[in-house]
Amino acid sequence: MNKICLLLSLCVLTTGIAQEEKKDNSDKDLKSSLNLTWEANQELSENEFIQAEADYRRAISKSNENAIAPYNLGTAYYKKESLEEAFGRFKQAGELSEAKPEKHKAYHNMGNVFMKNEEYKKAIEAYKEALRNNPEDEETRYNLALAKALAEKQKNQDKDGGEDEDSKEDEDSENKGREEQEDQQQDNKEKDGGEQEKDEDKDGDGKEKKDQPKQGEKPDEQKQARKSQLSPQQIKNLLEAMQNEENKVQEKMNEKKVKGPKSKNAKDW
Repeated sequence: MNKICLLLSLCVLTTGIAQEEKKDNSDKDLKSSLNLTWEANQELSENEFIQAEADYRRAISKSNENAIAPYNLGTAYYKKESLEEAFGRFKQAGELSEAKPEKHKAYHNMGNVFMKNEEYKKAIEAYKEALRNNPEDEETRYNLALAKALAEKQKNQDKDGGEDEDSKEDEDSENKGREEQEDQQQDNKEKDGGEQEKDEDKDGDGKEKKDQPKQGEKPDEQKQARKSQLSPQQIKNLLEAMQNEENKVQEKMNEKKVKGPKSKNAKDW
């Protein structure tokens, strides 16, 4: 019995020592990470961005308890207009942060990235999350109101664009109807002209006249003249009528096709 108690005590002691060592190592890593963050801050203030970026990354890899390093790196990216990288670091800082003030700053700056990208709906959600962690921040409230106004404006512009497209379609349809009416009138004119020419080829008793050579004209020449009896204007009208018919067929084919459907300042840590 005494041996069992001794073994249990030994296990508890060993577990306690292991946990203590793990905590010591974690604290040591966090301290090292914070030191690297401080060095990176100094380098950044001296415009040594490349070295500062490297130290921020080292600080982030040292400890997952240091939310300051990803936040400051995100701010550096934001100032350089590297918005995708900035967003990723702000998001990382927001996830690592446990204190509400730190979360508020991270989500506020995420909203700023969305604003620059004209993604106003996403900016609204980010600012709302920031205010959940700090309801008293007036700058975040202002940015939220601005994002809502810009989102509404963007929505109206998209709506107006759709109406313009519908108006254009109506105009095209009207033009098409007008063209079809003109084509029909042209066809009727050509039909009337053809009947008149046919009547002129008949004599007074309704019989067709025999081709008679004109004075000073040989029979072969007269036959050639009969073949070319259409005037240039009539030939042009016939060609236009044929082209219009072809256009109608092409428009009907196009109508069967599926038509495709007709985005304040960053918070410092």
